[in-house]
Amino acid sequence: MAGTVEIAVRAAHSRYRIVCGRGVVRHARRLIERLRPFSGCYVVTSARVWTAVGAAIRRGLDGKCSAEVVMLDDRERAKNLATVEAVCRSLLRRGADRQALLVAVGGGVVGDVAGFAAASYLRGVKLVHVPTTLVAQVDSAIGGKTGVNLREGKNLIGAFYPPQLVLVDPALLRTLPEREFRSGLAEVVKYGAIADKALFARMEKNLGRLRSGERAELERVIARCAAIKARVVSLDEREAGPREALNFGHTFAHALESATGYRRFRHGEAVAWGMAAAAVLGREAGITPARDAARIVALARRLGPFPAWPRVSADALLRAMQADKKNRGGRVRFVLIPRLGRARTYDSIRPGMVRMVVERGAKLFDE
Repeated sequence: MAGTVEIAVRAAHSRYRIVCGRGVVRHARRLIERLRPFSGCYVVTSARVWTAVGAAIRRGLDGKCSAEVVMLDDRERAKNLATVEAVCRSLLRRGADRQALLVAVGGGVVGDVAGFAAASYLRGVKLVHVPTTLVAQVDSAIGGKTGVNLREGKNLIGAFYPPQLVLVDPALLRTLPEREFRSGLAEVVKYGAIADKALFARMEKNLGRLRSGERAELERVIARCAAIKARVVSLDEREAGPREALNFGHTFAHALESATGYRRFRHGEAVAWGMAAAAVLGREAGITPARDAARIVALARRLGPFPAWPRVSADALLRAMQADKKNRGGRVRFVLIPRLGRARTYDSIRPGMVRMVVERGAKLFDE
């Protein structure tokens, strides 16, 4: 396939390919057929995603899965065990057995729920990801993390369950709402901050071109982020070390999402705020150089506009951080930036310093 990039994930417990390129879904059936044996193919998606891209997916699958589409609610607040159970019951009613193959078509919620269902249903069936949002294409569809939320926090129940294949087609982003697209750009900024200073500088220079949907620039940054994620996952599949860097900004972001009931912020909007907060925390702790912190905050601001700051107390956000899944021994852990392009996890940041940053929450984009 001309113009496509194949990226290998070679981790301790899994081997699979990311096939990245415009129009790659047109070849979905041929690529999926290589995963045989499987007894049946079941698309897991949502009504709004299927309305937007279903025709393209059906053509790519050549009608193979046309009668086997399982719908779920892909709102963040529906990312829970009840939705996983509903997907599994639907598969059971359709006769899916242990040789079934699930194709997750959608954004992060669809991928997380379908992935957890694939890991759990009959103790595990094959899984393919076809991400349809920018955040899923550069991040959540790669790496095998699956999970759902509890009221107390985000992604607290889940499993590491790698896919057999990831098909990343930037053409599927054509129907993505502008707010969702901007949200995904936050994850691209994250990759530059933690792993690629040149990518970060490219985002500073070309953010306007990306926001306008310039095709060539978008395809370059998607492929670059996918390659970074694949490399990190290959080194550390189960998040025991280097993979923790991918959580830059997420300790703050998950707390903000949880404290607002997953109703006010898109994930990337919360991550943008979280990266700015982590940059300020790193600066105050003497870890992040002031110039690097200023660049991170400035670029995060440019991803807006953002929703109005909620009426949520600093104490509520701090309590939500205590439920973060990265914590160890009761200590909240933060990914911070010693210098642009490098990230480390710290668990000895003084609570008073964290509180000071959180109390500034609404002003972080105005200081």
